[in-house]
Amino acid sequence: MPMSPLSSGMGPPHPGGLSQVREICLMFTRGVDYHWQATALLALQEAAEAFMVRLLEDAYLCSLHARRVTLFPKDLQLARRLRGLDNGI
Repeated sequence: MPMSPLSSGMGPPHPGGLSQVREICLMFTRGVDYHWQATALLALQEAAEAFMVRLLEDAYLCSLHARRVTLFPKDLQLARRLRGLDNGI
């Protein structure tokens, strides 16, 4: 079975991800349902996943700095604040 570009080798890619990306795009296009190329949706999904993984990694480092192993919402807030506006909202 060929590996999907979104697959990490840990299992099959999540099929619901593309519909979520399409739904988010619908919110930002003010309700206009554009026809998206599959590669464009895959690129948006890949970027969103990379953003979330990096944010969670940064937030976990914040929790470790506080000598905790549990991730709290304040760790995510601090990670977003430390990133600034240029590196993600």
